[in-house]
Amino acid sequence: MSIPETMKAFVLEGHGGIDKLVWHTDWPTPTPQDDEVLIKLEACGLNNTDVNTRSGWYSKAVTEATTGEAYTEVSDDDPTWGGAPITFPRIQGADAVGRVVSVGANADKSLIGKRVMTDGWLRDWSQPDGLKVRGYYGSEANGGFAEYTVRDHREILPVNSELSSAELATFSCSYTTAENMLNRANVGEGDTVLITGASGGVGGALIQLANRRGATTIGMSSESKHEQVARFSPDHLLPRSPADLKAAIKALIGKDEVDVVADIVGGPIFPDLIDVLATGGRYTCSGAIAGPIVDLDLRTLYLRDLTFTGNTVTTLNVFPDLIGYIERGEIKPALAASYPLSELHAAQQAFIDKKLVGNIVVTMED
Repeated sequence: MSIPETMKAFVLEGHGGIDKLVWHTDWPTPTPQDDEVLIKLEACGLNNTDVNTRSGWYSKAVTEATTGEAYTEVSDDDPTWGGAPITFPRIQGADAVGRVVSVGANADKSLIGKRVMTDGWLRDWSQPDGLKVRGYYGSEANGGFAEYTVRDHREILPVNSELSSAELATFSCSYTTAENMLNRANVGEGDTVLITGASGGVGGALIQLANRRGATTIGMSSESKHEQVARFSPDHLLPRSPADLKAAIKALIGKDEVDVVADIVGGPIFPDLIDVLATGGRYTCSGAIAGPIVDLDLRTLYLRDLTFTGNTVTTLNVFPDLIGYIERGEIKPALAASYPLSELHAAQQAFIDKKLVGNIVVTMED
């Protein structure tokens, strides 16, 4: 196929408000290097990383909940997920789905024509399973809010599925994050898992993936969203902030403690979440949208022999495992809404408003 010299793309031109995302119709189309492939994109999912990087929320100077608005107190030294500045302009978007249209000299030529999903991580292939990765797709390298993108051929996988590309674009970031959390917390059959933010992309993924392991799942979300969250098939549902969390859990399962808390919310409810962990329980976290600064009684941590795990970089097996779950129909997409790429501002505002349940994606117009 003929590859145009320029493409349409939304480009982040600096930290700040949503106006920092600028629409271009003549952005240079990237050229794959030796180990890379060129992908003609069909859809790309939205995630908290996009919003938090744009706004500078990752900066240690910011202590409040994520809002999607610009932060005036952002430090120039640590405004991104990795604690180091990124280079602008930058095309964001981590959950890219499309078809390979050309490959570099060292890349797998059999990928041409195949529909692929992208892993979020840019690996250091001299130590691919290490935590010292090069960066995150859409942060340290241009991402999927464009018509074309390039990726290392080892950081994509073909997917054989009847799902649409928009549906497939709901999986990569949310579900690899959730699977990594469950792996590190050693969640298995017989565990009871309390899941915060159950109406969001990661929360819904946690429910499905914990169910897949045979765990009992309790999802927490606004009661107005319970009917929609029920589509993920949690065993039980609770309000977002029960007045007495222990009593609420006991009313559901006959005891007032859980084995695992899978938390992406943080904020004021954190002490209550820790207090319902059983002796030997595990707390696993990959987000703090309600606020990153929390109160912790260290006596609870050590006297109950609790284990805390933070989760960012996934191990190498997580993304291929996810592709397998999709292809075998063991998990289902939670597509809340799709927008044309040119309407990314509206899509991201809908994501920030969090009135929808599930994932939001943008699709590429011909």
